[in-house]
Amino acid sequence: MNRILIIPFLATAVIAFGQSVTIMPSHLPVEPISAAQTDWLLDPFPFKAGIYRDSSLPNTVVLSNGLIRREFYTGKTAATIALDELSGSTAFLRGIYPEAQVRIEGKSYAIGGLKGQPDYAYLRTSWLDDLEPWQDQFELVDISSGPIQPSMAWKQIRHHSRWVHWPPPGKHLQMTYAPVNDSLGFEVVVHYELYDGIPVLSKWIQIINHSRDSILLDQFTSEMLALVEYGSRVDNRAYLTPHPNVHVETDFSFGGMMADDANDHVVHWDIDSLYRSQVNYERQNRCFLRVSPEIGPAQYIASGDTFTSFRTYVLPFDSYDRERNGLAQRRMYRTIAPWTTENPLMMHVRFADWPQVKLAIDQCAEVGFEMVILSFGSGFNIENTDPDYLDSMRMYADYARTKRLEIGGYSLLASRSIGPEDDVQLPEGQTPVFGHSPCLESRWGQDYFNKLYQFYSQSGFTLLEHDGSYPGDPCLASSHPGHHGYLDSRWNQYETIANFYKWCRSQGIYLNIPDYYFLSGGNKCGMGYREVNWSLPRAQQVIHTRQNIYDGTWTKGSTMGWMFVPLTEYQGGGAAATIEPLADHLDHYEQMMISNLGAGVQACYRGPRLFDSPETKSMVAGQVSWFKRHRDVLEGDLIHLRRADDRDIDYWLMVEPNAKEKAALLVYNPLPRDVKKTIRVPLYYSGLSQSTHCYSDHSPLGKRMLARDYSVELTVDVPANGWSAYFFTE
Repeated sequence: MNRILIIPFLATAVIAFGQSVTIMPSHLPVEPISAAQTDWLLDPFPFKAGIYRDSSLPNTVVLSNGLIRREFYTGKTAATIALDELSGSTAFLRGIYPEAQVRIEGKSYAIGGLKGQPDYAYLRTSWLDDLEPWQDQFELVDISSGPIQPSMAWKQIRHHSRWVHWPPPGKHLQMTYAPVNDSLGFEVVVHYELYDGIPVLSKWIQIINHSRDSILLDQFTSEMLALVEYGSRVDNRAYLTPHPNVHVETDFSFGGMMADDANDHVVHWDIDSLYRSQVNYERQNRCFLRVSPEIGPAQYIASGDTFTSFRTYVLPFDSYDRERNGLAQRRMYRTIAPWTTENPLMMHVRFADWPQVKLAIDQCAEVGFEMVILSFGSGFNIENTDPDYLDSMRMYADYARTKRLEIGGYSLLASRSIGPEDDVQLPEGQTPVFGHSPCLESRWGQDYFNKLYQFYSQSGFTLLEHDGSYPGDPCLASSHPGHHGYLDSRWNQYETIANFYKWCRSQGIYLNIPDYYFLSGGNKCGMGYREVNWSLPRAQQVIHTRQNIYDGTWTKGSTMGWMFVPLTEYQGGGAAATIEPLADHLDHYEQMMISNLGAGVQACYRGPRLFDSPETKSMVAGQVSWFKRHRDVLEGDLIHLRRADDRDIDYWLMVEPNAKEKAALLVYNPLPRDVKKTIRVPLYYSGLSQSTHCYSDHSPLGKRMLARDYSVELTVDVPANGWSAYFFTE
């Protein structure tokens, strides 16, 4: 058998992640015991990830950063025995399960874990010595640690947050399991990452085939956690009870614009059959986390090759407050997907002929926009591989660069039918998510992605708006060259599109994707709006814009979602719904711009031009200049204060504790009369604690002392159908 000998706890792991170094639990430093002195959402710097041992329990390895800790018992095998949120001293784990499970050639193997726990409502450390390994086919042979390596390359060519790092600092831990019987021929490595300054853990597995033949990985489960239930509903309506107070998502994400929707095929909240003492009478409380693809992956691993799973990210919340939990999730994206802070001002050009594109590039440059997109319906064809066409696109890109602009284009992937040979084939009675869809592993699908690689390698374009991205449709076909059948079709299709997106990230290509591909390299998806609403009268569009932004930023950062400004008619509505002629509707145009830019949100300004008169140009340039002057704070986090309802002023607060301007209050008045009103402004998440200097764009408003709840009272003065902005500094 061709396998590599690993001496338990003595040799460096062979499948190293970076420069891994074997560790011995008994030689680790003792875990420090200290209460958090600061709020990590305001000051994350004291919370450094480390690997320790528990002084009160032998044979332990603790991964901790002062915010959360995951403790492993390594006496007989490795098993997670604690998942704690430290600021509130909250224990999330109540029972032990395997660290992973794999099914190879039809046989299942548990990796790590202990069994025999007498009660799954809680876990006593005194029980550990009496527990036995979950299965005896694999043994723990090595524990190693090393620096965190990037999950993908990120070429940083445009503006993004100044306070993000890639890769994120932290600690990487890996545990290697070898078969007790050498005839099995494969090893399993379980990886864990803990990041500095944020209560987020990442986990994934690798399977290394040391045998002489290929092996078939039928299925795997990369995370199993028996967590404390959210509530105790006695009746059998347990489905009404929320799952445990933990956010979980993966980079195997598709089919939705919200994290939960895009991960429901892989993140499962199950019933825990071992939890026999639970309050629910029929034991139906869904408090067991299982992370596993529902189809496949059915992957053949060749001799000497390694299969790597998707990554799972676990964020235990330290609160039940919607705003704070949303802030935690938004901070997670800034940490593990910092490219989501790239936020260029973009124009969608309706026509792709050179005179129209040149006009758009010139106008964007004159008013300070940063990106031009050849929009859907423009005539742009990314699948055209004719050398003359590619040369013309290179000319577009070269000219845009002379104006310090980027250019890109739109492409539709799914939502269309190619033909019987290339479309996904589903079981009888099922239809594709979008009604029609090609299989990405058909011959057409493979040719399509080859054309994308060719176009972006040769054209100089640096943006892709990829509509109808892969939504998860499996495929029964056995004639497609990229998959064998149904069970491997979803994994292979996702790998194709995710690898392309990661390549784009490495090339600095901006990705607008109406789906949750952030952890695979996506920059932005839809904020959340109904397209036909842009055919409503203009006044209604303003209110909907503000509502959509308010609702869409509870868990997404402002820079992660795009909005829409229809400069010309879109989805109908006629003259009452459109801004063109722009000079005739300058007030509405300004309201739409400030509603978006005042939240750090970029919209798709879709039309043939950005201005049609000197007055229009002055307004657009002024709004862009105002935004860029306050960009640091406006691209911070949105604190939800009063949602738009067209009955009174509405407002939100943008905060960025690291910036010079710590907070910005944006107030909009939809009423036909001026409003002067005193409101309470909560400044806790701005980082201000004692006092603040407040000013508007027009004049300083003086120094204010913060109340004990970190708020100030402010009298706002907002013109009829207008807006006001107020800024807060130290």
